[in-house]
Amino acid sequence: MAHDNDVTRRDFVKAASAVSAVAAALPAAQGAPFIQKVHAANDQVQYGFIGTGSRGNYLLKHLHETDAGRCIAVCDNYDINLQKGVATAGNNPAAYKDYRELLARKDIDAVIIGTPDHWHKQVSVDAMKAGKDVYCEKPMIHLYADGPEMIETARKTNRIIQIGSQRVSSMIYVKAKELLASGTIGQLNMVTARWDRNSAMGAWNYTVPLDASTETCDWPGFLGIAPKIPFNAEHFFQWRKWKAYGTGVAGDLFVHLFSGTHFITGTNGPTRGMATGGLRFWKDGRDAPDVMLGLFDYREGFNLSLRVNFVDGGEESEGLVFTGSEGTMEINGNAVSIGRVPLPKEPGNMIGTFTESMQKRVMEGYRQKYPLSHPSGPPLAEYEKYVAPQGYRDSYDHFSNFFAAVRTRKPVVEDAVFGFRAAGAALLSNLSIDRGAVIKWDPDAMRLV
Repeated sequence: MAHDNDVTRRDFVKAASAVSAVAAALPAAQGAPFIQKVHAANDQVQYGFIGTGSRGNYLLKHLHETDAGRCIAVCDNYDINLQKGVATAGNNPAAYKDYRELLARKDIDAVIIGTPDHWHKQVSVDAMKAGKDVYCEKPMIHLYADGPEMIETARKTNRIIQIGSQRVSSMIYVKAKELLASGTIGQLNMVTARWDRNSAMGAWNYTVPLDASTETCDWPGFLGIAPKIPFNAEHFFQWRKWKAYGTGVAGDLFVHLFSGTHFITGTNGPTRGMATGGLRFWKDGRDAPDVMLGLFDYREGFNLSLRVNFVDGGEESEGLVFTGSEGTMEINGNAVSIGRVPLPKEPGNMIGTFTESMQKRVMEGYRQKYPLSHPSGPPLAEYEKYVAPQGYRDSYDHFSNFFAAVRTRKPVVEDAVFGFRAAGAALLSNLSIDRGAVIKWDPDAMRLV
């Protein structure tokens, strides 16, 4: 088996069947290169990692594998997470419970932020003001006011900020963008997207450790701007279940689907959206819905429908289907497939109840107006599939893009403007459910209307 760093774009295989079975490769001119292992230059980026819980530790492990930089400090509000972060980084980094102590270090070039949503804005802003470049996990915002402040801070401080929706760096999404732009499926009219996590862990019931207490957890440091309540271990470790700290399925899952849709179509976002949903199964004290459906209008002439479901007992499932006037394009896992069924160029007719003579007369006039374009019968349907190399992970490319930008000062693929437009669109779902109304959004100005 080839090593990760030996895999290149040439390994992006098009597995085609049916009528069109032609080999193809992903053009090298678009998107971040597929480099599973990045060998750092002499000016190796030194970074700190803030928030080394389950998601943070997962990302830290990926970072350690890429050699994209060197982690010299980690920070978390829980003792065991902090210890685990130190071990995962593998470089004996310094450990802090207060992120501000980490930011005070002059030898840190950048920070990776894996905190709960309600800390994204403040940690990002403080980091940029401290002269650090920022990689912030999605969703970029917890409240709408967070977006403009983060964008303005990045501008004033001239700091790079990349938001962590990895799909925008994926070679699969780059290929899908190219296929759509080339007119492969004709004019886009609908995008249907789903992300189901049908398990207790997928529904955020993360295991609460036995030693959870105010001695091992920095409860005030966790709460931040959230309502001041007595220590609650479930709130601390299962924070996505409450609106005070997280953004529910909209911010956790919908935002990935918005990011992918916006990247592939090139849109700035929807003009209005509505959602419905509620607590259908996990009635355990949480206030974030476990079922959510959303529908959004885009001025480019297509609609986006989204679905998240934690309760139907099926397997975890993520996918997007782009429907156009001449076919469909589907993203499922690390593959994108095209199905093209040529539409008839004539309106057709219904003459079965007419007399034979009337049918003949109607068809004579009809064929004069619409001559047969395919006398031997309509063309067959076409099917093509493009598959990423085995073991491919878009998170590697997303981190590679970020660290390359830190070194070169060139733009990232998902800056604060892109991140705000994706998260702002996603959180329309929460507002719509709360208000029971259609919510209007200005995708250019990035504000509620």
